[in-house]
Amino acid sequence: MSVGQRKIAALVKRVLWLVFFAQAIASSFVDLPYNYWLGWLPALGAIAISVVTRRSVQQQIAVERPAPVEVEPPVTGRWSALNSPADKVPSHGTHSLGQTYAIDITAESEDPEHGRPRPVWFWPIAWRNQDFPAFGAPLYAVADATVVHAEDGQRDHLSRSSLAGVLYFWLIEGVGRSIGGTRRIVGNHVVLDLGEGTYAVYAHVRQGSLKVRAGDKVLAGQVLGQCGNSGNSTEPHVHFQLMDGPDLDTARGVPFTWRGVGVPANGEVFTVAEASTTVS
Repeated sequence: MSVGQRKIAALVKRVLWLVFFAQAIASSFVDLPYNYWLGWLPALGAIAISVVTRRSVQQQIAVERPAPVEVEPPVTGRWSALNSPADKVPSHGTHSLGQTYAIDITAESEDPEHGRPRPVWFWPIAWRNQDFPAFGAPLYAVADATVVHAEDGQRDHLSRSSLAGVLYFWLIEGVGRSIGGTRRIVGNHVVLDLGEGTYAVYAHVRQGSLKVRAGDKVLAGQVLGQCGNSGNSTEPHVHFQLMDGPDLDTARGVPFTWRGVGVPANGEVFTVAEASTTVS
């Protein structure tokens, strides 16, 4: 499937979901002029497009899987990995939005008495972002690059770290963000052109924290912004990935390895020294 075909498929899928939810809402107020079961056709069409697109990407990856691109880590300090491509591919259960080899990382406190809040069943329903050591942590350019896209206008919501919060996240907020499109899913984000057809993405950036804009040239280790909790995010964390194009809707994921760290596995705690990354 070509880039153009993937772009069209993404657009058609979004339209189909919009039609499905629009008629579901409308049916609460008026009688639709067709059989109830026909209302499911848009949803079934969107699911079919997702299946076909996924199989196409899987086939291309099996034949053309690229070698990992080595870059600097995007953070400093003590962090742990979640949804890592070291454990499974695609790491987030989908190839969409270039996420095949994406990774999530969250900061871990040096003080065990005041560490990162852990998921709970019932209470508290949500935590403040400031309760997480990742919130506000600086994000660094992983290589000399050109900023392709940068936006930080979306809000940082509360954590979704209880059962009620997670159910709300998946059943209500997640659906709404999916309908809203890619930018509502990744939240505030930065896309860097690293050269040679490789692009880096930082998602869920903190609102108003970006220090760069599209067209800026940055150096490896330069501060780009801060870790936040915008978009489809249950707690403040960094979502990082490499892709073969600048458009999240059509790009395919590219494997990465962080210099001095590698690719940390799920639950693995790693530390990045500040001197090895930051630019003064």
